[in-house]
Amino acid sequence: MMYIAIALAALLGATLSFFSGFGLGTILLPAFLLFFPPPVAVACSAVVHLLNNFYKLFLVGKHADKKLVITFGGLSFLGSLLGALLLTQIDVHGVVYAYHLGDHHFEVTEINLLIGILIICFTLLELNPSFQKGIFPPQWINIGGLISGFFGGLSGHQGALRSAFLTKAGLTKEAMLGTRAVIATIVDITRISVYITLFQTGTEQLNWPLILFATLFAATGATLGNKWVKKTELSTVNKIVTYSLIAFGIGLGLGWI
Repeated sequence: MMYIAIALAALLGATLSFFSGFGLGTILLPAFLLFFPPPVAVACSAVVHLLNNFYKLFLVGKHADKKLVITFGGLSFLGSLLGALLLTQIDVHGVVYAYHLGDHHFEVTEINLLIGILIICFTLLELNPSFQKGIFPPQWINIGGLISGFFGGLSGHQGALRSAFLTKAGLTKEAMLGTRAVIATIVDITRISVYITLFQTGTEQLNWPLILFATLFAATGATLGNKWVKKTELSTVNKIVTYSLIAFGIGLGLGWI
């Protein structure tokens, strides 16, 4: 069951990342959270995200805008470092609140509440038409690298903000996809380095067979997404995913998951 759920999440997330507001991490992280504690889930999701980005570099990396990779990507690196360091300081076992519902006792930890809120917020942002079209003027693009990198390091939610700032950069669709892939790779390498070094988890706690299995399905999704990017609109799927992720975030914030 675990392999099926995470494989399907990887396939769907990687496919949608090419032509939808959703990113792979947005869909994959909740799947890992169903089976692993938050630190391990975040780290596993990050590794799959990185490996998939390596494959996307092969597909579209050659179209990346070098200037933006240096400027926007450099600030994304700094932001992801700060976000990942902040995440490692959160008390994994710290309980924010606890309550009873009938005969059941629920506790909500700091990290579960944070990730639940971020899942809800970024799910809404990633399907917001204004964000998809880009709401920030070009002169804000540098601060956009820092902000998107920060949230990428904090929870892996980075695609919506990155796209919102890069959309007004005057890139072609191919250059946008390539630039996003290169910068996402930079963010992933940075945050994984911090997670493995400072988190209360090491590489030995990561489920490597599952990670490789999920990466295979993510690569399949990336291949399909790259093939369909110019001619596919999955509004119904987007709505289903949106409602599911919001419900998941609420459940995480209430201690039900």
